[in-house]
Amino acid sequence: PDVIIEAQFDDNDAEHGQDHLQDMLTDDIKKLSLDTGEKGKVAGITGVHRTKQEDGPKVSDPRLLPDEFLQRTAKVVYILEKKHSRAATGFIKLLADRNSELFKRCAMFSPVDHRVPRVYVPLADCPPDFVTKPEAYSQMLFICRIMDWKEDSNFASGQLCKSLGQAGEIEPESEGILTEYGVDFSDFSSEVLECLPQNLPWVISPGELAKRRDLR
Repeated sequence: PDVIIEAQFDDNDAEHGQDHLQDMLTDDIKKLSLDTGEKGKVAGITGVHRTKQEDGPKVSDPRLLPDEFLQRTAKVVYILEKKHSRAATGFIKLLADRNSELFKRCAMFSPVDHRVPRVYVPLADCPPDFVTKPEAYSQMLFICRIMDWKEDSNFASGQLCKSLGQAGEIEPESEGILTEYGVDFSDFSSEVLECLPQNLPWVISPGELAKRRDLR
């Protein structure tokens, strides 16, 4: 079918009944039937035979329609768990409107990952000479953590966590990726290191090799 009938149900429907909604769906079904009928006539002229599936449903009750003619819709009602770390790697720059009050308080953080929104960050988090020499930081990578995103704003608000270094270098880029995905890359504690063999050089004993699968 070329037409998908979409039905939405909310509290108003429950209060005022489904009559109006059912009438709308019935009209859509009639249009669907007419469309498939016209296509069948054209197909007959060109020598293509219609099949039963192309006839389309001709029912007055939408509840009798098969599932393939309906598209289920829903809405998000609650965020159960925040999977994203809210940290992003990107660049900072001055706001375009130099006469605004926001220009005196905030800078714009542009994430490298375009799936993450741009973020207002306080100028207090930026380097001291950023306002006077913004071009010096045009290729400097920073880590920003999103703190809030108001419904009436196009941009989120956040805080600069640290400066990573020049873009394109391996160390800053790697640290940025690990931070974004919440990977702990700090040094192992002494407690963890004590679990390792202390007598070096350490080799796997023949007995262990005999009962292990060698993946080297």
